[in-house]
Amino acid sequence: MVMKEINMERRKRIVVKYGGASLADHERILKAVTAVAKEARKGTQIAVIVSAMGKTTDLLLHAAKNASNGKVEKGELDEILAMGERTSIRIFAVALKAQGVESRYFDPSDPDWPIITDDTFSDASPILEKCEKRIRQFVLPLVEKGIVPVIAGFVGRTLDEEITTLGRGGSDTTAFILSKALGADELILVTDAEGIMSADPKIIGKPKTLRDIDVDTLVGLADSGTKFIHRKALRYLDPSVRVRVINHTYGNFNIEGTLIKGALSTELDVSLAIQSPVTSITVVGRGVSEKPEIVKELAERVKIYAPLLGLSLNYDSIILYVSEEGDSKSLLEEIHETILKHEETMAMSVRKNLAFLRVKGVGLEETPGIIGKISGTLRLNGINIFGLLTITSSILLFVDWNERERAQKLVKDALQGD
Repeated sequence: MVMKEINMERRKRIVVKYGGASLADHERILKAVTAVAKEARKGTQIAVIVSAMGKTTDLLLHAAKNASNGKVEKGELDEILAMGERTSIRIFAVALKAQGVESRYFDPSDPDWPIITDDTFSDASPILEKCEKRIRQFVLPLVEKGIVPVIAGFVGRTLDEEITTLGRGGSDTTAFILSKALGADELILVTDAEGIMSADPKIIGKPKTLRDIDVDTLVGLADSGTKFIHRKALRYLDPSVRVRVINHTYGNFNIEGTLIKGALSTELDVSLAIQSPVTSITVVGRGVSEKPEIVKELAERVKIYAPLLGLSLNYDSIILYVSEEGDSKSLLEEIHETILKHEETMAMSVRKNLAFLRVKGVGLEETPGIIGKISGTLRLNGINIFGLLTITSSILLFVDWNERERAQKLVKDALQGD
């Protein structure tokens, strides 16, 4: 008997998340629904996550707090705030049906609701294992049948079936978790911007759209107050899922936008940043921070001879951290010549044979006393810190090279609570 060959190739699968600005009025909702319907008709498997329409969450928050004189409990407030998303899913599902697309909305009151969280109301954290299991059990079968699930972002439910909200970046958190559990090829975040911008368009007149950006750099923007995507959400990003940020105004998913690359380390950890010793060069003087040309000249001198690993600056000193892999003797002579050239700079000191340690991981900024924990354990064990910098969700430490292995173990144990 001749067996007919069956094409088992899986169809393209995407998750689309619409932010509140993308659903602010009936015209934007219609444009969003039309884009989803058009893609579904191509045979693409789609799951949709929606935020509350426009400023609905803010309006609900202000109304609840003002009406109760600020005495509303967090659990009660989460019930109220969730109504924005619970309304959006119903409208979106009805609109899809009107365009002939079969869909089903998921509400936190449903027995098969997928996003299960702890009971930290107003800032709940998903219980990832339970979320992924329920997504595969209840959402994935619909997606595979070509039915479009519409899921409320920002909202969760405890094991005791109380409604929670996920805090800042909550809808993005839902989107990242869902896309990983569904094995999505791509997650598309639809916003009111052209993508991730070189600056906040509310502050800068003509920022540039970035074609791509890695997650570590994106977290650095979040640290600076420009929260394109909140770091709490980024911890759930899976590197196997392609993530794009696009503008809602085009009404389709084929525009370029910004591609987000990589993923954050899931746990706090410490590592040796480079495998060779480091030198710190301290330049002292008066008003050196007010002379950017001096800083520029010193940095350019360093660049000729060795990688510049870090820089610390205040009114009367500049500290340069430099790899010892280069021509250290020539570099120090060049730095000295620069010091003698400017009246603001007076002298220099050099400390060699340092180890450069980097502490990184999700939750670094949200862990109170982390620097004290690190410095405390090193102090109690007689290890001096010769430099400490914080930048883009990292803590940079410089200790004696001969103490590098012991320091790394001590910091690691401190981070893990040992």
